Amino acid sequence: MTAYWARHAWLPTGPAEDVLITVADGRFSSVTAGVEPGTATRLPGIALPGFANAHSHAFHRALRGRTHDGGGTFWTWREAMYTLAARLDPDTYHALARAAYAEMALAGVTSVGEFHYLHHAPGGTRYGDPNAMAHALRAAAAEAGVRLTLLDTCYLRGGIGKELSETQLRFSDGTAEAWAERVAALSSGDGFLVGAAIHSVRAVDVADLPVVGSFAGPVHAHVSEQPLENEDCLAAHGRTPVGLLADAGVLGPRFTAVHATHLTPEDIALLGGSGVCLCPTTEADLADGIGPARALADAGAALSLGSDQHAVVDPLLEARALEHGERLATGRRGRFSPTELLGALTNHASIGWDAGRIETGAPADLVAVRLDTPRTAGCLPGQAVMAASASDVDTVIRDGRPVVVDGNHVLGDIATLLTDAIGAL
Repeated sequence: MTAYWARHAWLPTGPAEDVLITVADGRFSSVTAGVEPGTATRLPGIALPGFANAHSHAFHRALRGRTHDGGGTFWTWREAMYTLAARLDPDTYHALARAAYAEMALAGVTSVGEFHYLHHAPGGTRYGDPNAMAHALRAAAAEAGVRLTLLDTCYLRGGIGKELSETQLRFSDGTAEAWAERVAALSSGDGFLVGAAIHSVRAVDVADLPVVGSFAGPVHAHVSEQPLENEDCLAAHGRTPVGLLADAGVLGPRFTAVHATHLTPEDIALLGGSGVCLCPTTEADLADGIGPARALADAGAALSLGSDQHAVVDPLLEARALEHGERLATGRRGRFSPTELLGALTNHASIGWDAGRIETGAPADLVAVRLDTPRTAGCLPGQAVMAASASDVDTVIRDGRPVVVDGNHVLGDIATLLTDAIGAL
């Protein structure tokens, strides 16, 4: 058994002081406030539950700081992404993902939802192991010290009614049935969970939506990220993307809509019994727009956060940007309380994990955020989410195992790992 003591800790009841936390077999065995530290290891700052990154495209990390010349749009950015996708193989994918996941761990992430559609070799040729790219991601996450939910993505069309482009061929299994057969060969276990994803209603035909949506685990989908997606869907089907997914029986507690930026009031009501993953820094970087986060939460949607294309890897900033987007859109402050923001920041359930809380019996995930840095000095512990950044993360523990200690990842110099992985591409 290992014991930790935090001057401040965020428990299910809210911020608490002088908290003794014991860990055994990867879970919290006791959590007691108002006690002296004794011989326990002292955690600096405030101890928060481990963060969840519910929407990741690991290979997009190689695009950071390389797509801004000449402005452009989401659609021109996508062409740069396709160029990168064509260069990856299982080895380079593993190296890049390991470095990207380690960067997430440094920022306090203990669980990642990987929206994975880079399945096959360029041109669509199958690797000898048809899940070689998925296995590369699984190994990368294990080495980086994060749990991984592989949201294996069905991607069959190049747009509504359109054939796949040459680059997109490697994303596709040809049919929804072939996708399901390949995914069935994957198995969950040891910090790895197999989920499913509909890339979008642009990439999966209406008749195939139930095939993916009925997967027995978490199911995600890109939804209404761009107005053009809605326009094309309405022109082809007379329904919004949310409406199509509702008609196909996809919506519900296991489903998470990613982005959900451009919604009608009817869409918001339909998503009230599902999850919604917002990716504020990506939505800002790609000029997607500001989604109706407060309205979705008020309708009953369970909000989570993701770093998507990893233009920024800072979960605390994602949480703050959720509130700031609402402030910019409405002219009002306090649209989300710090407690609500932390709830979105630690929503592991959206990717199928029973984690994200410091209480007896829960998986022992902790993030110690310093309160004595130039960014956090003087802030109230209960408002640290509104002041701290990834740079203030000191300690990260996942399932009782230290992953980050004194701000350093157990793998060593992550900047060098990223530089080498991106340089190889």
